[in-house]
Amino acid sequence: MKRRRLGRTGITVSEICLGTMTFGNQADAATSRAILDSAWDRGVDFLDIAEIYPVPPEVRYAGMSEEIVGSWLQDKPRDRLVIATKVAGPAFGWFMAPVRENRTALDRHHIVRAVEGSLRRLRTDYIDLYQTHWPDREVDQEVTLRALTELVQAGKVRHIGCSNETAYGLMKGLWTSDLHGLERYETIQNNFSLLNRRFESEIAEVCRREKVSLLPYSPLAGGVLSGKYQDGAEPPGARFTLYREYSPRTKTMLARFLNDDTRASTARFMEIAREAGMAPATLATAWSLSRDFVASTLIGATRVQQLDDTLAAADVTLERDVLDACDAVSREIKYPMG
Repeated sequence: MKRRRLGRTGITVSEICLGTMTFGNQADAATSRAILDSAWDRGVDFLDIAEIYPVPPEVRYAGMSEEIVGSWLQDKPRDRLVIATKVAGPAFGWFMAPVRENRTALDRHHIVRAVEGSLRRLRTDYIDLYQTHWPDREVDQEVTLRALTELVQAGKVRHIGCSNETAYGLMKGLWTSDLHGLERYETIQNNFSLLNRRFESEIAEVCRREKVSLLPYSPLAGGVLSGKYQDGAEPPGARFTLYREYSPRTKTMLARFLNDDTRASTARFMEIAREAGMAPATLATAWSLSRDFVASTLIGATRVQQLDDTLAAADVTLERDVLDACDAVSREIKYPMG
């Protein structure tokens, strides 16, 4: 497993990161531990969690994913693992957990409470990368960054990052850090895949020039690019199959991920993968790793076998003709996800 640096930090990580959003929901504790063991054995030393996981949290409870990882960590060499987790920020969308009585914010009070809870559940005394999960437009960025800086100074957090942020929000944060001598966002975690390349339009240039690393999530577009939802299929236990059951608000989200255009584009990506001699999930993950602003691509799993195709991307270097073919399909996508 090759390694890449996070932003301007001294931390290097496996170029594939294991996301844990399913732990405690689609994957029970025993399955989650098996997934963690398998990824670790294959060279993955970077784990991404959040205080609100699993998603949707109604099935279990917020924080369960951190507890599962925390238990698993106890017989592992902590200094050889890079642990990332997130503070929820303001409630956002149907999937946000009712943490802290659903009165979350990115102010000092909530950030301190959130990190203490994460440290307790993870059963560790420090977090390598602490990220804001969603922007909080009601709290000044200086307030947020001062609180995060205090955590770094206290040794509870090594470095900080943001998630689901805009180009303006990222630049405003970097400017605020520079102006006041505060910790800076070294990473940004946004949705990015062959079906959603909006990150490349503006934020990628910020990342390149300011040396901020993207940690792309949903490189398979929620599993769509694996091909499992083709021809209207609804696989039992799959994410979007389950999401239909939770809330009417999911219908809008599902329409962005699953529609005639995304299925048609996926069919073409699947053909490109077949001609290149790899699984569709391998192609999608390898394409993500081909971007120069990416440090580590987040993958997820609900069973150990799903790791085979995504982790195979670590051994793949896409040829120019394959990249060009992917670009040609992306240019024709009429219904971009976001």
